Amino acid sequence: MSLSRRALLVTGAASVVVLGGAGSWLTTRTSVSARKPWDLDSKSFGDPRLDALAYAILAPSPHNMQPWRVRLEGDDALTVFADSDRLLPATDPPARQTTIGFGAFLELLRQAAAQGGHALAVKPFPEGEPYPTLDERPVAQVQFRKDAAVERDPLFAQILRRRTTRAVFAADRPVDPGTLTGIIEAATEGVHVQASGDPLRVRELRDLTAKAWLAEWQDPAARGETVVVTRIGKAEVGKAPWGITLDGPLMSTLGALGVVTREGMDTPGTAAYKGGVESYLDACKSAMAHLWSTTATNTRLDQLAAGATWVRLQQAATREGVAFHPLSQPLQEFPAMASHYAWAHAMLAPEGHTVQMLVRLGYAEAPAQPAPREALESKLLPLNS
Repeated sequence: MSLSRRALLVTGAASVVVLGGAGSWLTTRTSVSARKPWDLDSKSFGDPRLDALAYAILAPSPHNMQPWRVRLEGDDALTVFADSDRLLPATDPPARQTTIGFGAFLELLRQAAAQGGHALAVKPFPEGEPYPTLDERPVAQVQFRKDAAVERDPLFAQILRRRTTRAVFAADRPVDPGTLTGIIEAATEGVHVQASGDPLRVRELRDLTAKAWLAEWQDPAARGETVVVTRIGKAEVGKAPWGITLDGPLMSTLGALGVVTREGMDTPGTAAYKGGVESYLDACKSAMAHLWSTTATNTRLDQLAAGATWVRLQQAATREGVAFHPLSQPLQEFPAMASHYAWAHAMLAPEGHTVQMLVRLGYAEAPAQPAPREALESKLLPLNS
């Protein structure tokens, strides 16, 4: 399921053309047009569903795959689907992490709709929970209802400020226990969240996440899945504003000179391969605290709830000025990760629950850029699909 053309949406009395696209380039070496969807202040499409969706598409997703597809229905409803071309069968074979991303998407949709005075009635997986992976069945059906009394969520203010920070964190700035408590309080019902800045626990989790990262990167299928969706330089990012982005000034220059290439990243022993390994290891080893979420069972509904909690925790961390970086590797369910998966669960969920998310926390010297996003128009399916 995919869509690359403009969509003309007939929404009851109004016809709305959703325009996205080209934008302009600045003289920097990062893609400006690929980040235009983050520029939403005082913007309206004339349809409350589109206004809310413009925020929902900013949700985090594994590998920044942005797998959501949406069909508007009637005057007040929409259905959300998963794009089968955006799944990650090597690193996320059951699509657990991708489903978590949909939970984040639906949570931001709810927050944005409430901000516009609308309550949502959400029916998740109306045709049944899909297994062994996500398929053509809808992820959710959503109806908008005007409600002047709907409660606005204070975390809405952090949607446009939320970032994933992959940089090395400051070694001299621990995360205060009170700050961790304030972040945890943003969790949703049914998802248990814990956090620790205890030096011993931090050391254990640094070790786990570093070794899990090596296991993923040394697995040819897992590494290849990452490499193929890596965009090097602003031109590539502008053409395909999804996937993993390397478009800062240094990476853009190295890419233009042929020093960093996808082929090099995928070839053990090259400078590009070694650089990718070392930079991520440095990040893992700089964690100043960790946060993790668990659920008693591991249904698709649990995964959606874990996603809502994930994005809310990240918004709360943003509010507190704390950098937030999910480390999903030891929670992945592919064979080469089995020993690390068992290690993570023995450490973080000894009662037999499922660890849904693991995050490193700390403070970064500079704020991260927003991740590129595809235009809203590219996420909308034709009415007769």
